Amino acid sequence: MIDGQVTDAEQPTPGEETEVDGPVVAVDLPTVEALLLSTHHPLTAGRLAELMELPGTKSVRSAIKSLNEQYEQSDRSFRIEQVAGGYQILTLPKFGEILKKLHQKEIDSRLTKSALETLAIIAYKQPILRADLEAIRGVACGETIRSLMEKHLVKIAGRAEVPGRPILYGTTKRFLELFGLNNLKDLPASENFPPVKKEPAPSNPTQSGVERR
Repeated sequence: MIDGQVTDAEQPTPGEETEVDGPVVAVDLPTVEALLLSTHHPLTAGRLAELMELPGTKSVRSAIKSLNEQYEQSDRSFRIEQVAGGYQILTLPKFGEILKKLHQKEIDSRLTKSALETLAIIAYKQPILRADLEAIRGVACGETIRSLMEKHLVKIAGRAEVPGRPILYGTTKRFLELFGLNNLKDLPASENFPPVKKEPAPSNPTQSGVERR
């Protein structure tokens, strides 16, 4: 973990709290809010508790619940959501269209149609071989995969147990953050891609598969 950010080296099971819960104590809500507003990446409950010198994470979760209740009562445009194993302040989905207009040019310059198609296939089919990816798309994907890896959206997830031990690709924590997902089970169902099933971990995953910031 770097500065409380969730990295690929630590992937908590969705819904499982790994930190010590501790007793519920009074928490300064503006402080929680300030910490979440000051970072572009999700902060874990454990990191928030550490920064505020709290005895455990139960108080953090209680504080976040209280803040969200306040936001709802005052009809605010945002909530504190669980993203990539941590917490982050995000705008509500109903503001998606207007915000899309604001950021569309940036998004278009960052991810081409080819990159989005490749990323979608990897997200739903991971871990996946480049050969299988290219069979689905019908075109070579080497440069696109390299570009997605440079943007920290795709990583090496291991090697397949077949002759030559080709590389398997998967998505990163940064992918979850960018699309506002807590885990891969939050991916929308698609007619072209079946719901994600938990895959057995590939043997001997390479160290180069760890996302670096």
